[in-house]
Amino acid sequence: MVSYTLETLPALTKARRTKLKALATRPDSQIDTSDIPEMTEEQWKKAKRGHFYRPRKEQITARVDADVLYWLKSQGKGYQSRINAILRREMLISVKSAR
Repeated sequence: MVSYTLETLPALTKARRTKLKALATRPDSQIDTSDIPEMTEEQWKKAKRGHFYRPRKEQITARVDADVLYWLKSQGKGYQSRINAILRREMLISVKSAR
């Protein structure tokens, strides 16, 4: 298996650039989607919105009472995720009650 990162991607050749430009200008009606079947109404009924959504994380510095931090860490790995879950729950409650 070949794996690339942004730093190890091979440079685009002139022929490849030309092909990509031609594809970018092609109208949607000329794109062959026969290998991608249309979804049925039944499939759409089972679809889950936001299933793959992952909020962007931001690094912060926060001061937390020592006993609170001890309690969070005493529950095992993932104390930062638990902090986030607690804050998210409070945020959702606050948003719901504001409506």
